[in-house]
Amino acid sequence: MKAAVIVFPGSNCDRDLAVAFERAGADVTRVWHKETDLPEGVDVVGIPGGFSYGDYLRCGAIAAQSPICRAVVRHTERGGYALGICNGFQVLTEARMLPGVLMRNAGLKFLCRTVGLTVGAQSEFTAGYGEAAEIALPIAHHDGNYRADAETLDRLEGEGRVAFRYTDNPNGSDRDIAGILSENRRVLGMMPHPERAVDAGHGATDGQPLFAHLVGALAPA
Repeated sequence: MKAAVIVFPGSNCDRDLAVAFERAGADVTRVWHKETDLPEGVDVVGIPGGFSYGDYLRCGAIAAQSPICRAVVRHTERGGYALGICNGFQVLTEARMLPGVLMRNAGLKFLCRTVGLTVGAQSEFTAGYGEAAEIALPIAHHDGNYRADAETLDRLEGEGRVAFRYTDNPNGSDRDIAGILSENRRVLGMMPHPERAVDAGHGATDGQPLFAHLVGALAPA
């Protein structure tokens, strides 16, 4: 299984994401944002956390205009998989690959701690946990407050596209949403960092099932 991890100026979780994919058995290529095409045969694209372009303008807005993002959009339109984490989630919304927007945290402070999550909608990203599983993952964000209009939120709920919810909402996100899926369930955006929870030496392993199941599901038969 082949994964590509996009790197923008200011990305600071690209290596962590690449290592998480590699530990799960993926062949990983890191791709600079100025590239216009993804490597041939890529199954999943990872858009990492960090402060792309220093989070100027709106978080993820400048990164969403990078040449490589047009290739990522084409990849998802063909049915390819994509995983956006933290700033990567912001990029996915700014590029309109996912609905809604990430706003300033309700408390107006940067948050960096481990939070509880409930696993919701099932997909290749979440099937390693099982529905309604409770896990813990780290967060590190200033603009993680997921907002959308009532119609969009109702549609996400009705179509079973809420992948993760906070058990104790840290940032004011509508309906405790921590992660959502695209209509075809092949694009996941989430604010918590599963790639920071794949090594027991770092004190947490609840991110492992996400990468293990995804890589296994997309591996050639």
